[in-house]
Amino acid sequence: MNERMRTDVPQPTQMTLDELVEEFEFLGDWDDQCDFLIDLGFELPKLPETAKTAENFVHGCQSNVWLVAEVKPNEPSDGGSESGAEPASNEEVSIEFIANSDAVIVNGLIAVLMIVFNGRTPREILATDVQAVFTKLGLERHLSPQRRNGLYGMVERIRQIAAQAT
Repeated sequence: MNERMRTDVPQPTQMTLDELVEEFEFLGDWDDQCDFLIDLGFELPKLPETAKTAENFVHGCQSNVWLVAEVKPNEPSDGGSESGAEPASNEEVSIEFIANSDAVIVNGLIAVLMIVFNGRTPREILATDVQAVFTKLGLERHLSPQRRNGLYGMVERIRQIAAQAT
């Protein structure tokens, strides 16, 4: 871990987008940010080998990437029925993602995507301006065209899953 890196940074599953942006701004230079991305990637939950299937494979990435999603009903906020008699609408569900790659930097990029998208409703996922997020983090100017294409391939897959959940 880089000596400038703070030790009070939450794990990717606990970190908010604002905290991620703050950390990137704190680190400043790309080498430190890249080390931080790698550290975030190491904190990702591991995808079981049985989930590394053709169906879960993300095409368009230079590295091997697998992505699995689980659509979860949100807790009722108005004390409504919990009988499950009616199917949940897209506003009553959120999507949790788990993904892994065989490349450490890509795992860091996956961690960024998990921070941006995990636990969101399909509508929130589809409305997210990921290019603005990537620009704010400086990823657009530091990633090779191949890495950028892979990153957007993962985003497209996440959006497809969200669209299917609507």
